[in-house]
Amino acid sequence: MLRTGLWGDGNSDIRIEGTTGWNYVYQLAQEQSAQGIVLQGIDSFRFQVPGFKIPQVLLLQWIGEVQMIEQRNKEMNAFVAELIENLRESDVYAILVKGQGVAQCYEKPFWRCSGDIDLLLSNDNYQKAKTTLIPIASEVANENTATKHQALIINGFDVELHGKMPFSLSMRVEAGIDEVLDDLFCRGHVRSWDCNGTQVFLPSPDNDVILVFTHFLHHFFIEGVGLRQICDWCRLLYTYKDSLDFKLLESRIKAMGLMSEWKAFGALAIGYLGFPKDSMPLLDVRSKKEDVRWRKKADRIMGLVLESGNFGHNKDLSYRTRYSGLTYKIVAAWRRLKDFAALIPVFPLDAPRFYVTYVMGKVK
Repeated sequence: MLRTGLWGDGNSDIRIEGTTGWNYVYQLAQEQSAQGIVLQGIDSFRFQVPGFKIPQVLLLQWIGEVQMIEQRNKEMNAFVAELIENLRESDVYAILVKGQGVAQCYEKPFWRCSGDIDLLLSNDNYQKAKTTLIPIASEVANENTATKHQALIINGFDVELHGKMPFSLSMRVEAGIDEVLDDLFCRGHVRSWDCNGTQVFLPSPDNDVILVFTHFLHHFFIEGVGLRQICDWCRLLYTYKDSLDFKLLESRIKAMGLMSEWKAFGALAIGYLGFPKDSMPLLDVRSKKEDVRWRKKADRIMGLVLESGNFGHNKDLSYRTRYSGLTYKIVAAWRRLKDFAALIPVFPLDAPRFYVTYVMGKVK
């Protein structure tokens, strides 16, 4: 269903028997924040596959939920336009990253589950944005000055200001991301999106691919990632497949030491999500040996993604409120160690290395 929603090309012989089976599909779609994409696939099957049935009560519930997602996205777009205009009136210039910008790569942008509004800003603009937005925010979180991150709630929307895009697991990756930010701020390599009549700047495709990939990879290693984030990466890659600078992409991924991660998730995108294999950069599936190698890693990754849910939705996170002080730190460290240990079969070199860097960062 997800493949069909993404590309209009899925398994037309699929059969889901009974209410129990369909409730499980619905549960998975919720856990992975992919309700809209899966419903788009269901719509295709309903009208194209004879005998395809879904319980009417569940279908109506699903449609109602996606209508709410669509309405929320429309409201969010209107707010993004207002927010950008407000910042510009204060001589603040921001780049919208992830979220609503990447949503434009989908056939139905309004059906993608929305999240936060993430604004990337240069040093000067970051400080000015705080001065402009904090007075109108209903809630203001404690700022992380080390990572230049300020979370706000304005008009019911979560807004996050980023002066950096930290990876926190690898200095090599951090350096690569910093080069991307330099390319955005110093060379002006951006693209624009007409959001309700307001010109909103987004990273150029070459830069956006790196930011989206490293963002979901960071969450994959630390707390778990859902299929929605991986779908974002896939749709972005596919939408700009004819204009991406593949040599630049390869040099950046190699410099960051993330080629294994790229190929493993590329194999997952092809094998599970139906990404057109000829359009996946840096992964040659013509070699049977290579294909089998990366497919095995993709199988393990998919198991972890389904187990954790979107941003660790399925994990027991009650320890965060159950414990405090030293006890909390010990429990959290143990939980994190188990999470990274589960990734060693997939990335035997990077998982231990990333864990050490992560712990050292926490100690500092």
